[in-house]
Order: sequence, then C-alpha cells, then structure tokens
Amino acid sequence: MVRLACLLAILSFGFAAAAEPGADQWPQFRGPGCRGVGTDNPRLPDRWSLTDGEPGRENLSWVREIPGRGWSSPIVWGDRVWLTTAVAEDELDTPRRGLYFGGNRSAAPETTIRWLVLCLDAASGDPIWEREVAAARAPEAIHLKNSFASETPVTDGKRVWACFGNVGLFCLDAATGEVVWKREFEPRFTRFGWGPAASPAVHDGRVYVVRDTEEASTLIAFDATDGRELWQVDRDEKSNWSSPFVWANDKRTEIITPGSGMNRAYGLDGSLLYEFGGGSLITIATPYAADGLLFVSSGYVLGRRKPLWAIRPGGSGDITLGDGETASAAIAWSRPDAAPYNPTTLVHKGLLYVLSDRGILTCFEAASGAEVYGRQRLPEARACTASPWAMNDRIFCSNEYGDTFVVRAGREFELLHVNRLTEDDMIMASPAIAGGRLFLRTARGLYCLSRPE
Repeated sequence: MVRLACLLAILSFGFAAAAEPGADQWPQFRGPGCRGVGTDNPRLPDRWSLTDGEPGRENLSWVREIPGRGWSSPIVWGDRVWLTTAVAEDELDTPRRGLYFGGNRSAAPETTIRWLVLCLDAASGDPIWEREVAAARAPEAIHLKNSFASETPVTDGKRVWACFGNVGLFCLDAATGEVVWKREFEPRFTRFGWGPAASPAVHDGRVYVVRDTEEASTLIAFDATDGRELWQVDRDEKSNWSSPFVWANDKRTEIITPGSGMNRAYGLDGSLLYEFGGGSLITIATPYAADGLLFVSSGYVLGRRKPLWAIRPGGSGDITLGDGETASAAIAWSRPDAAPYNPTTLVHKGLLYVLSDRGILTCFEAASGAEVYGRQRLPEARACTASPWAMNDRIFCSNEYGDTFVVRAGREFELLHVNRLTEDDMIMASPAIAGGRLFLRTARGLYCLSRPE
C-alpha cells in the first residue's frame, strides 16, 4: 500500500472575452456545463493502481498531499489546477466512511480555521501559489462527513472565484493568487448542523451564489469584476446543498436553483420565470443540461419521493405536475423514484446514468426516460457520494472507500474492472478531467492519473 507521505451550461464561463472551455479546461464543478463528461483522449486511463508490487503504480503521474480538509473538486485551466481547503488549528472529528446516521452537529467546533486556495502545476503537481483568504473561529457546525471547504471554485483562466458558504466569496488573480476582491458573509445555521456546500456559478461577467439555510435563503448576483452586489432575491426555502446552474438554452438564459420546497428558474435580472414542486426532503444534486433538456433530481435517502425530471426550455409560472402526471408541455418526462441522494446524474451519448448512494447503477434514455437497464449493483461499492463521470466511452463511479468502478458506456451493463486507489483514504469529491489527465481528490491529497506519453 502506498501512503501519501511517501508519494505524496454547455456554457462559456467567465467574461465575454474569455475563451470557451475546451479539452484543457474544467472550470467548475463537473466541468463544462456541469455535465461530468470529459473530452475523449487516449492518455486518459481506465485503469490505475497504487499498490506495491504487481501491477504496480499504474498510470500514476503524481500525488500531492493537501493540508487540512476539503471536499471541493479541483478545477483546471490549461497548465494549472486550483482547489480549496480548510485547515483547523485543533484536530476535527475524523470523517467516517459509509452510509449511516448520527453525523449531525449542533455547535461549531472550538477551533480556528484557515481557509486556503491552492494553485498547482497540472503536469507535475508542484505548488505555484497558496493563499489564505480568511482565518477565524469556526463559524458553524458541520456534519461529521462535511468540511469547511466543500464548495468547488470556478475559473475563467484569468480569475478564480472561491466561495466558503458561511465565510464569504473571494475573487483571486489566477496567475498570482492575489485577492482582487472579497465579500464576507454572516454565518447562518443549516438544517441539522450539516454546514453549507453549494458552489458558485459564473456566467457573462456575473457570479451567482445560493445561500439556502434555516435562518434565511437568498440568490445573489455579484459583478465578477469588482464584487458589487447587483441584486438579491429572497427565497422561500430552507437548507439546501445544491449548486445553481446557468442554463443558456435556445429560448433564453435561466438561473436554475433546486430546492426542497420548490425548484426555481430565475431570469438574469432575478425575476422568477417558473417553479415546480414535488421534490424530496433534502436536495443536494446539481442540475445540468444535455441534449436540449434540463435534468434536475432530488432523492433524500429516507424520503418517499425521489423524483428525476427532464425539463424543456421556456417554462412559465407553476409547472408542478399534478397527481399521477409524469409529463407536461414544460416537463418532457419524470420518474418519481429514480433520483440518487448525493451524486448528480450523468448523460452521455443519449443515455442517462443514475448512481445511487448505495452503489447501484441504472440507465435510462435521456430523451424519453425509458429504462434501458434496471438496477445493477456494483460489487462492494457500499457508499458512493462523488458524482459519476464519463470519458472514452467509459462510465466511472467512485465510492468513499477509494474504489472506482469502470462500466462500458452503452445500452447493456458491463462492469469492466475496479480500480483501487487506497485502502485507508476516502473519496467524497468529484474529479476533474482536462488535458489528458484525470484529477482525483481524496481526504489526504490530489492524484493525477494519466497514461505515459
């Protein structure tokens, strides 16, 4: 076993002048369009191993230890990788892997937290810069498995916007790490003391942040250049952990914000375009668009409803489905019991893949919602929190125990193999794919996986 101590939508993001994300960019959570689909590249591996002996350290380019704890995903632009972390002055409770109850916390830990943004060289993993953007007593309670740096940053290659939900929003120069501007937030209590996790979205010179808590809930638009608040909308919601998604469709641009009460779409001026209810008690998954439809899911593990919706562009007013309805003029199709809890679903080449938290994979037609294959259990998957991803006609599903299950993309289920990353580490973050490299974050560090040139 290798230890780290040894090794250690589809949218154009950023300013109008910035280049559109391509093969060398993974600018936000789940990459371009929040879809989780990497550009095919022969260097991207579907096998890796870090074990001593045979087959040895297969397709490992580098490993970099990351201080503190953070479940934010890495983001990539060109030859640089950015990620966030939070370093506690005193040791925090160690997160426990697996599915269980009892991780709630009612009070903030009595320790000082340092919030960091890190920049690494994509080819070598060497540090380029490290910036502490805030330091203070822990502002709120968090779930045993959460972190104080679970929100994924976003970049346009020139600037990086990092949000720490109960601390603030920070804009940094991507090259130097200098703080360009910051907007501090007043802490708000989240349901069950779980802490925040929603990532920001950047589109056409604006940064959008959702803060859904027990005390107050808002959608805020900031000027990406100078941090000015452009508008703020109060939301009739309680705590949610889903990130906003900007959907530039063929009719208009919509800001999509899932919620346990109502899923809502706003215009670029903050006006409400449409809304629909029927979700589960807790909403975590991030919406995204593919093949002309918007995919929204809400699947709390203990909820009676676990709905998955495919939404057409251009909705208006309340588009909630009536009892027994599965489709309408605004909703192409829905399934009442198909959604996962933590992972976001995945659309790849016309097929929709759903990975449940218990390691069960299901496949549907993205256009119609018709089942392609039913529930397929990934052997000993146990607990899956990271979202699945696709590259080179393979579907990848990581569990919390460091295993990644590789499934052939297509209409028939075929498990090809399982890659073991570590035996004593933990995967909660979704990966980044750019420049022929796969970046996997664990509790201890960042792994870069790539076939040798």
